[in-house]
Amino acid sequence: MPVNQGTRYRNAVFRSLSTTCVRYSAQMTSGGYGKAVGGMRRGGRRALLVLLVAGLCVSIVAAAGALAQRFTAERLLSDAAARLPAALAPLRSEIEKQRALPQILKEDPSIQAALATRDPARLTAVDAKLERLAAVTRAAVIYILDGQGRAVAASNWREPTSFVGSDYRFRDYFLDALREGAAEQYALGTVSRRPGVYFSARIEGEEVPAGVVVAKVELDGVETDWREGGQPVFVTDGRGIVVATSLSEWRFRAVRPIPASEAATIRESLQFGDAPLAPLGLRKAPASNGLVFAEAEGRTERFALAQAPATGGLPGWQIHLLVSAEGALAASAGLARLVTALVLALVVAGAFFLLRRGRLARRRRDEKERAASELERRVHERTADLASANARLTGEIATRETAEARVASLRDDLAQANRLATLGQVTAGVAHEINQPLAAIRTYAENARLFLQKGQGERTEHNLQTVIGLTDRIAAITETLRNFSRRGKGALEPLAVEEIVDGALLILKSRIRESGVAVERQSHGGEAVILGGRIRLEQVLVNLLRNAVEALEGREDGRIQVSVSRLGESVEIEVRDNGPGIPEDMLATLFTPFRTSKAKGTGLGLTISSDIVTELGGALSATSGADGAVFTIRLPPAPEEP
Repeated sequence: MPVNQGTRYRNAVFRSLSTTCVRYSAQMTSGGYGKAVGGMRRGGRRALLVLLVAGLCVSIVAAAGALAQRFTAERLLSDAAARLPAALAPLRSEIEKQRALPQILKEDPSIQAALATRDPARLTAVDAKLERLAAVTRAAVIYILDGQGRAVAASNWREPTSFVGSDYRFRDYFLDALREGAAEQYALGTVSRRPGVYFSARIEGEEVPAGVVVAKVELDGVETDWREGGQPVFVTDGRGIVVATSLSEWRFRAVRPIPASEAATIRESLQFGDAPLAPLGLRKAPASNGLVFAEAEGRTERFALAQAPATGGLPGWQIHLLVSAEGALAASAGLARLVTALVLALVVAGAFFLLRRGRLARRRRDEKERAASELERRVHERTADLASANARLTGEIATRETAEARVASLRDDLAQANRLATLGQVTAGVAHEINQPLAAIRTYAENARLFLQKGQGERTEHNLQTVIGLTDRIAAITETLRNFSRRGKGALEPLAVEEIVDGALLILKSRIRESGVAVERQSHGGEAVILGGRIRLEQVLVNLLRNAVEALEGREDGRIQVSVSRLGESVEIEVRDNGPGIPEDMLATLFTPFRTSKAKGTGLGLTISSDIVTELGGALSATSGADGAVFTIRLPPAPEEP
C-alpha cells in the first residue's frame, strides 16, 4: 500500500475508534446504575477471595514454621545425645581414679599397726602419709575409722575442720563397709558441709574388723569442666535427686516430686543436710518432640534433653545434658516462614499476573472485534474519499520518487567523501614510508660523491645503481597510491619472502647501522614463496623493522630477529625485538588509526600494514612480554605450478 494511502487508512481507523468511544461513554452514562451494582457485587466476591487466599497463606506460613521447628528439635536432640559421652568422660575418670584407693590402703601394714596399737606416734605417721597421698591423688580427704566408727587418722589432721575424733558410725558407707567389705555413698559432709562421693573399704583384724578406710572425692573439677562446655549438665541418683551439676542452683533438687515421708527419711540420714529437695521444674514442652522447659540463670526456656545411665558412677546414677533450643528454634522457624512467605508471594503474584493478563487479553480481543466491526462500516463510508484521494496520491508518489532519487545522489556523494577520506589516510601513510628510501638515496648519493672524489669508480657506480633502484621503488610506491585512487589492487605475483626481507633491510640499512642494533635472520622449513606485491610487502616489513629499531634506541644490547618459516599451509614472517615491549593498554587498539605511543608518530603505519596483509589473505598480529615485542605476518603460500 502506498505511503499516503496507508496514512489515510490509519486516520480513518482512528476516527472510527474515537466515534466508538463516544458512543460507549454515552451508553455507560445511560446504564450506569446497573453497572455500578454489578461492580459492587464483583468487588465483594473479589474481597472474599482475597481474604480466603490471605488466610490460606497465613496457615501455610505457620505450618512451615512448625515443621521447621520439629526438624530443628530432632536435630538438637541428636546433638545432645552425641554430646553425652564427652560429658560423662570426666565424671567416670574422676570416680574410677579414687574408687581403688581404699582397697589399696586397707592392706597397708602401717595403717593396720596404728589401728591395732593406737600408738600416737604411729597414728601421726599415718596422718602425714594420708596427707601426702591426698595431695597426690587429689582426693578431698582420706581418713581411718576404728571399729566403732570414730576417726583416728585423717589427711586433714592439721586443719581446723580435722576429722580426727569425729564419730561416723551413722554413715552408710561405714556400716555397709563393715558388713559387705566395701561401700560407696554420695553425701554432704557433716564437718565441711561439702558434697562428695565416699569410697570405703574394711580393714581386717584378727577376730573382728579393725576399722574402715574412707576416701572422699568432690566433683568440683568435673562440674567446672561441664560449666566450661556451655550447656547445662547434671547427674541424678536413683531417687532422681541432683548430686552433681554445672548449675549450682540445681544441686539437691529433684527431677520428680519427692513425697514428704520420703523427704523426711532422707533428711534424717543427713545425706543432703537440710536441703528442701524441691522439684527441678523440668516439664515437657507441648508439641515439641522431646524438648523440655527448664529455668536456667534466671530465665525459663526450651532445651533438648538427652539422658543415659552414668556408667562408672554410683549405682542408679543418670547423667542428663541440656542443649539450648530457643535461639535455634526461633531462627529455623523464622527462616522457614520467610522463605515460605516469599515463595507464596511469588506464586500469588504469578497467579495474579496470569489472571490479569487473561483479562487484558479478553478485553483487547473484545475491543478489536468492536473496532473491526466499526471499521468495516467506516470503510464503506470512506470508499468515495479514497477514490478521490487516489489521484492526489499518484502525484505525491511522483514527488516521493524525485526525493528518493535526490537521496540516492546524496548517498553517492557521501560514499565518494568516504573514499577521499580513506585516500587521504593512505596518502599520509605512503608519504611517511617514502621518507625512508629518500633518506637512503641521500646517503648513497653522498657516498658516491666521496667515492668519485677518491677516484673509486666502481663503488661510485654501485652506489648510483642503488640510487636508481631506490628511485624505482619510490616510483612503485607512488604508482601504488595512484592505483589506490583508481580503486585497483595491483597485480599479484609469486615472491620469495627472503628477497622481500632483503629489500626491506636494504632500505633501512643506514638507519640500522646508526642505531647499533644487531639484526639476526633465520629460516625454517625450506624456501617460502607467497603471492603478493613486492613493494607493498616491503612497506609492511619496513614499518615493522623501523618500529623495532626505534623501540631499541638507547640500548647497547639491542637485537632484532627476523624469522621466515614455512609451516604447512602458511608462511610466517616474524619480527622480534628485545625492547621494553608494548604497554598492555595499547595492545587491544594497536592497529586502530591514529593510535601511537611516539611523540611524532602518525598512528597510521601499523594500520596500513595490517590492511595490506589482510588484502593478501593473511593476518598481522602482535604479542608482548618481558623479553620484548613480536609481530607476526601469516600469509598463504603461493600455489605450486603443475
